[in-house]
Amino acid sequence: MNMMRPFRYLAILLLLPLAVCGQDKNPSSRREWRTATPAELQAVLPVRAPVDKERIETEMRSATGVINSHGQVIAAVVLITAGYAANGKYSYYLLAQSPLRLGTSIDLPAGAYAVGWTRTADGLQVHVYEAETGVERGTAVARPLTPPLPVVSVRLWPPSEHSILQIGRFALPYTVGE
Repeated sequence: MNMMRPFRYLAILLLLPLAVCGQDKNPSSRREWRTATPAELQAVLPVRAPVDKERIETEMRSATGVINSHGQVIAAVVLITAGYAANGKYSYYLLAQSPLRLGTSIDLPAGAYAVGWTRTADGLQVHVYEAETGVERGTAVARPLTPPLPVVSVRLWPPSEHSILQIGRFALPYTVGE
């Protein structure tokens, strides 16, 4: 029996935590995004979203989002616009704590946005506005999902899975900035 074997196992057990800690310094691991938990979403999304001089109720059970290892969240939630001036113009409140590009043309700095859409022959024409001012930031087309995913009000998929903002049965690709 080799007398050094127990010392090898002990050395491995002592060095393993150091190896795991060293992985956190990898820049790519810092940019990892995962699905945010309901508690994480509730902590950042408002119960009443400030949209165009109004405070519109949100439907928290529809909240969706992603979070990175730095705690930055990108989240969306359905706005309950019935009875507000925003009815028909906005459908979702989008919070981005990191720069974001929707589609190929909408570059958004970190901030809060109201999102609306209109139906077109190609899919959905998605309109993005600054939440508090109502100033339009751009439009992009969300296309039907292929292959189809389960239909939801709104869902923000982690970049590692689909990298899409799903609206019903339509998808709008997105990328997260640095």
